[in-house]
Amino acid sequence: MITIRRSEERGHANHGWLDSHHTFSFAGYYDPRFMGFGPLRVINEDRVDAGRGFGTHPHQNMEIISYVVHGALAHQDSTGSGGVVHPGEVQIMSAGRGVRHSEMNGSQAEPVHFLQIWIEPSETGTEPNYAERFFERTPGATLLVSPDGREDSLHIRQDADLYRVLLSPGTTEPLALRKDRAWVQVVSGTVTVDGTELRAGDGAALTDTQSLTLSSDAEAELLVFDL
Repeated sequence: MITIRRSEERGHANHGWLDSHHTFSFAGYYDPRFMGFGPLRVINEDRVDAGRGFGTHPHQNMEIISYVVHGALAHQDSTGSGGVVHPGEVQIMSAGRGVRHSEMNGSQAEPVHFLQIWIEPSETGTEPNYAERFFERTPGATLLVSPDGREDSLHIRQDADLYRVLLSPGTTEPLALRKDRAWVQVVSGTVTVDGTELRAGDGAALTDTQSLTLSSDAEAELLVFDL
């Protein structure tokens, strides 16, 4: 079964310096049909003006993943961790029992476009942790995040896998799942997922499935959450 979440149907907030689209209910946007999908709680597609960003604020008991599409994202937190994340790099912050952090556009000249993802952890009150890693942009599926850090992926405190899939024109990519449900989020291009066409910004929940068949007639990029 597939349930489609079209890009234009997402929640939207424009604060001038921040243009944000919410796949699931978030802040002042509420849709009882889209409160999350399993432990996946937030997918926000954010565009932040040069030199602007989110000042220091708290989080706790959430696994927070930042995926940069274009530009640079600067991070600082109360554990002393920090860095600037670029396309190809993935950042994960396990907020645990509590952490304060800021996320700012790392450029004074260009906007930054990124996805912020929240996943509920399998245990609460843990020690905060931060990590980031560069992943080569090789065609096909690359495991970015997993509960056991296999294939040199980043560790997450939840039984969930996150893949990036890069499709070349005319290619088909089969992807086996550990679970029987998945969320697909299209970053760019147009993708066919098990026969259903999805465009940039679209998402889809798939249930009762052990694998996906992904294809595209042009360059495409998507994230797949195996939940």
